[in-house]
Amino acid sequence: MAALFGGVSREVALLMGRGSYLRGCHSVVVTSKRSIRGLRRRPVAVLHPGGERETRIRSNQTADQPRQSQRDPGRTGWERSSRQAEDKASHTGAAVRNPGHGSKPTAETSYSSVREQLGGLRFEKAQPGDKRLAKVVSIARSRAFRDQQGKVLLEGRRLICDALAAGAAPQTLFFSRVERLCELPLDKLRQASLVKVKFEDIKIWSDLVTPQGVIAIFSKPDTSRLSIPKDLRLQTVPLFLICDNVRDPGNLGTILRCAAAVGCDRVLLSKGCVDAWEPKVLRAAMGAHFRLPIFPGLDWNDISEHLPKPVTVHVADNVNKLMVKQDAEAVPQDVEKPGDVGWVCSRDNSSNKHLEEYVESDSDANSDSDDDSDSDDELSRPYLEPKAYHENWAQRSTALVISGEMYGLSSEALQLAEETGGHRLSVPMAPGVESLNSAMTASILLFEGRRQLMNFTQKASRRARSLTLR
Repeated sequence: MAALFGGVSREVALLMGRGSYLRGCHSVVVTSKRSIRGLRRRPVAVLHPGGERETRIRSNQTADQPRQSQRDPGRTGWERSSRQAEDKASHTGAAVRNPGHGSKPTAETSYSSVREQLGGLRFEKAQPGDKRLAKVVSIARSRAFRDQQGKVLLEGRRLICDALAAGAAPQTLFFSRVERLCELPLDKLRQASLVKVKFEDIKIWSDLVTPQGVIAIFSKPDTSRLSIPKDLRLQTVPLFLICDNVRDPGNLGTILRCAAAVGCDRVLLSKGCVDAWEPKVLRAAMGAHFRLPIFPGLDWNDISEHLPKPVTVHVADNVNKLMVKQDAEAVPQDVEKPGDVGWVCSRDNSSNKHLEEYVESDSDANSDSDDDSDSDDELSRPYLEPKAYHENWAQRSTALVISGEMYGLSSEALQLAEETGGHRLSVPMAPGVESLNSAMTASILLFEGRRQLMNFTQKASRRARSLTLR
């Protein structure tokens, strides 16, 4: 009997082990199938070109809704549709609460965020084929348009910020990205029209090699109404700069930039100079138009009115060798080219096109006719005592005349310098070197003039202190 029960127990044990093994195999197979289904429901990360990250998730509840509806035939169609609507609303709310991991934000949400970023400013987006930028830029480059319409073109963040800080009035501003617009003082752009254009359009019409993506049209600033920063006005010295026949935009812009760095009281431009609001002049000046008063398009009578009384006017000479006085006339040593003695005009700068060199020839000196003597008196060049730039020439109120390299000094400039007791300043150079251009000469003379004026002011203050102590 014991043997019988032992055999039965072994068979039962074998059957139970085989059933557990089969059940284990079945569970393993089911688990693998479920893992495969889980991988299919895995979230998918979508990377947009703007850098936004979007995660698309298909929830188990949404995926199993058809199966649940089939399994629950007792639920009506209205109940199933309401359930689906609730699920959709829940997913939409989650996406709005977390746009980085849910669905993509709507257009209204993005527009409101941009409005908040711009402080409530509104802008319009240029449509394809919009020619406003091309038209405005091409017309603003014309000097006649700038004079008639009173508009100037400024490009770049630095130049636009300087203009806004000085109180200039913007009319239209074109930008390629909202980030570029946020770099500007938004509170001063309330009255301007803001237009968003493609960067390719700005690159086509820009004069810069690497455009900054922002171009603005301003009303032509009035020098008397611009607000110059107080810290710059406190550093000014009684030094006045007069530009005579400076036709190169790069030279004029560099001269204005140097005058602002020196702390000149003002800059006076004759009618023979290039327009101060030329785009190339603005870029070379680096904001100097909004750091010191600039009066363009003046004749010599107006220039004299803008100068204080008394004042000493000096002229910059491009002579490499110093002048010597012979028989009451200034004659350069070893005259080699017309620039060695300077070029002067016989007429007003605004209408003069023919330039003459006023050097008396032997035939004129030997002429005995009255007509020739009268003409020689009219064409006689005013004599100015030559001085090197490092000698003392800047005392109290001083004005310096810088001329262009091609046309040189006008006769009115030489006459004004003679009337005020000025000198002809030169910068000695090594032999065989060509003369410096007008911008380099202006920088040397202006900084030397500031140094001499500062020394003169310090000596005067020391004398005043010594007198008070006595």
